[in-house]
Formats: sequence, structure tokens, C-alpha cells
Amino acid sequence: MAYVRKVRTASGAVAVQVARKDRGRVVILAHLGSAHTDAELGILLEQAREMVVGGQAALDFEVAARAQSMADVADFRAQALISERATPAVAAPVVPPGRTVGASSRLLYDVLGHVYDWLGFDAVGDAVFRDLVISRIVEPTSKLDASRVLADLGARLVSYKTIDRHARKIHSSGHRDTIAEKCFAYASDCGGLSLILYDVTTLYFEAESEDSLRKVGYSKERRVDPQIVVELLVDRTGFPLEIGCFEGNTAETTTIVPIITSFLARHHLQGTPMVVAADAGMLSQTNLAALDEVNLSFIVGSRVTKAPGDLESHFHWNGDLFTDGQVIDTVTPRHGNTRVNDTKLRTEPVWNPDRDTGAWRAIWAYSAKRARRDQKTLAAQEARARAIISGEKKAKTARFVTTRGDERTLDEASLARAQSLVGLKGYVTNVPASVMPAGEVIAKYHDLWHVEKSFRMSKTDLDARPMFNRMRDAIEAHLTIVFAALAVSHAIQSRTGLSIAKVVKTLRPLRSATININGATQTFPPEIPDTERKILTDLGFKPGY
Repeated sequence: MAYVRKVRTASGAVAVQVARKDRGRVVILAHLGSAHTDAELGILLEQAREMVVGGQAALDFEVAARAQSMADVADFRAQALISERATPAVAAPVVPPGRTVGASSRLLYDVLGHVYDWLGFDAVGDAVFRDLVISRIVEPTSKLDASRVLADLGARLVSYKTIDRHARKIHSSGHRDTIAEKCFAYASDCGGLSLILYDVTTLYFEAESEDSLRKVGYSKERRVDPQIVVELLVDRTGFPLEIGCFEGNTAETTTIVPIITSFLARHHLQGTPMVVAADAGMLSQTNLAALDEVNLSFIVGSRVTKAPGDLESHFHWNGDLFTDGQVIDTVTPRHGNTRVNDTKLRTEPVWNPDRDTGAWRAIWAYSAKRARRDQKTLAAQEARARAIISGEKKAKTARFVTTRGDERTLDEASLARAQSLVGLKGYVTNVPASVMPAGEVIAKYHDLWHVEKSFRMSKTDLDARPMFNRMRDAIEAHLTIVFAALAVSHAIQSRTGLSIAKVVKTLRPLRSATININGATQTFPPEIPDTERKILTDLGFKPGY
């Protein structure tokens, strides 16, 4: 007849086996494993009970699993011979089946915490801030709901009052300064500071009235809600270096100089060779002069409407004919009333910083692919304008429509000028051609997609819109959390080659289970498949099991 056998091993563990006696000899039918804790012993005994009871019809034997502790199993390691422990005279109470008392994605929490610490953010010294950053990466939500996310991750929970108290101190305690220092150190180690990228965006609030920070301003989404202007500085890979915010009615062109000068002062980089790239929204004489005065090189996008003046000689001698991939390296006036081109010369002038003090270097590139895209856009705009003029569409402001009183006509001249400029893309810089060829200038500018990607990540994966915050300190604290979460997310994506959303989606289902059995409670980690284990390996994370 089968019975459950418990044997102390040489390591001190307790081996649980299903055995039977055959003519006085013990025959092992199944070895279920070795227990090191009371909970593990209870689980193995439960498995043994199911195995024996499952064969009850054949064995005609019923086993009552009894309360068992590791201490109840005799330890014969100090003796030369091993003998089985006698059955106790008084039967112990029957153990109820094991129960799962909780499950969590602790592995995901530990992985995100590992990258947070690896970046050096643990220098902040605020465990609540750390948890808020991890919560933001996993499931962006409010402070009030963050406890639910952290509970699902198996974190040590604190009250909402504690979370709110720590959040209120984030801005005043200088957490952002520490995060920015560590981000700079990381980017420096990766060699990505020769080019820094800048962009701005707006985050709106579902609020009825404005205040000193949240104001109605220009919105690319055409919203009329109060908003703030958020600026982001990243390295050439998109890793965040600096974040800041302005009042919602601040002109974008006035934001680049303050954040750049703050970045230089924070890290003592005045005079360090560095190139700043920004889109055409930053193209203003004041901005470019300010960057040039602090000895910073810049590359900004030019507006296509400046092409006729910059390429005056080309249009005079060649018309609007360009070849695919053609690049023209020329000059652009610093002020609108300055003339820097001479149509008597067939070739465009090449910028010389010593000679052309009233101009910047301008580079124009033509792409047939861009031309086809521009032509398609122009065709749609022309069709819309004609529909408005004919009355087929509701009258409203539209490109190529000229309004005089109640009369609307097609602006043929503007349409022809726009068609002559299709396929052109311009760049303005203060880097001489002898230092940086035109192709390299264009390539560096096109790295701007990295900062755009970081903004998309902050708005989608991290849901940066702070709709729940009202006070400036709370908004700044929110941006600091997003800043740190963006850095952790970017580091994970760079090291794994997977999006942060994919990493979270892959690791979150790996749940740790907390089980109560045999009067003891223990948490058991998940089995890690090869795909998920590769992510951990790429991140340098070693599970403790």
C-alpha cells in the first residue's frame, strides 16, 4: 500500500516521496521534491496526498494529510544511520487545501526599479517618488489611483496622504536637478552630447478658467482650453536631458534660449563645442543671435517661403527646375530687409562667417519624393479653395482664397509660387562648410525625429497630460515624474530593442503567487520563458531565483 514518506536530506531539506513497502523493502513510487520551508513542505504534501488519493480505487488506501512542519521531521544528519520517525500517537489536525492569497507582477516592478537604480536615480533618495515613476511607466494614472497599480506590482504600499505629501515636495526638494544630472552623466557616457535636439509641445487642461500658468494660447490641436508649453531637450538618440514649462500663451520661439542657457549653466558647458538642432518654429533672428553669442552651433529648419530669396540666383538662371537629390549651399539674410544675393552671378554665394556678418548659412535640398507629396497636398488645398469659391463648401479661411468683401477669388499668384517650391527643404546654420558639409548638416537636422518620438512617448505611453493637477508645484512635480519615467523607458528601449509598451506587456503577465498552506505563507516567483528571460538579460537584471 502507498504512503507519503518524508526524509531529511544531507542539505537539511525534507524530501517528500510516495512509496510502498515490498517485503520489508521501501520502493519509491514518486519523488515530488525537497522542501526548504514549511510552505514548500505543505505544497509537496498536498501534491503527495492528491497522488495517493487519486489512486485510491487501485490502492484501496486513504491518506489524511496532516499538519506538518519542517521541525517535525527528524534530522539524522549528525547520526551515522538514518531511521524513519515513528508515527505520532496523537493524530495531528487535517490541513485544509492550500489557498492563493495574492498575486502580483513583482518581476516587472523589480526590473523597472533595477533600471531606475542603474541610471543612478536612486540618488534622489525618495522611495515614493521611485514608485510613482514605476507606476507611470506601467499604467499612467492619477496619484489617487497609483496605489492600485503599485499593489498589482507587489510594491510596499503607503497611504494616499503619504503619496500626496511626497509629491508636493518633489519640485521644492530638487528631484529634477538630480535626475537631470544623472541623465547628463548617462548621455555623456554614451557619447551623445555633440548634438542636442530641442522641441516644444503643449499640454492642455480640462479647466474652465485660466490662472498664472495655465493659459489659453496657440494650440496645434486647435483647442481653446487652458494649456502649458512644455519644452524638452534630448541627445541625438532621444534620451531626455532637460524638461521645463512655460505659461500656455508663451510664443514657442521664445522658449529655446532659456532652456539651453539653463542646461549649459547646470553642467558648466559654456564654451563647449555643441550643436543644437530645432525645427522651423525656432527660426527667429533673436534666437539665432542668442545661440551664436554663447558660441553654440545651431541647425534649424527654414521656412519654404524663404526659398525664393535664398535661391534668387538659381531661380533667375534656372527657373524652378531641380534634380532629385540636388543640394544648394548658399546664404540667407539675418534681417528681412538685407540683400545678400547677386543675380548677376550664376552660382549661389557660399557663406563665410567673417565676411557675411549680415547672413547665415542656408542649405536647400530638393527631393522628388517630397515634391510628389507636396503636389498632392497642394492639389487638395487648391480643390478646397475652388470649392469654397464656387459655394460648394462653407466659406471659411483657406489657403489660396482671396476675399474682397463678399467676393472670393483664387489667388493664382500664391498657388503658382507654392507650386514652384514643391520638393524643397531648407536648413539654416552657423556652422561653416569647412567644418560640416551640407550632407552632414541635413543628417543632423533629421535626427529631430528622436525628440518627436520622445514627445510621442511622453504623451502616449506615459500619458503626460496633467489633467489632474492645478497648482504650479504639482504640475512641475508631474513633469519631473514624466521626465524620469521617459529616461527609464528610453534606456529600456535602447537596451532591448523593444518599445516600453511591449516590454510592460510582455513582463506584466509573469505573476508571483503568494500561497498560504500548512499554516505558513510564502511567495513563489514565476517561471520565466526564454523570450522574457532575454529581456532581463539585455537589461542586466538577474532574478534572485
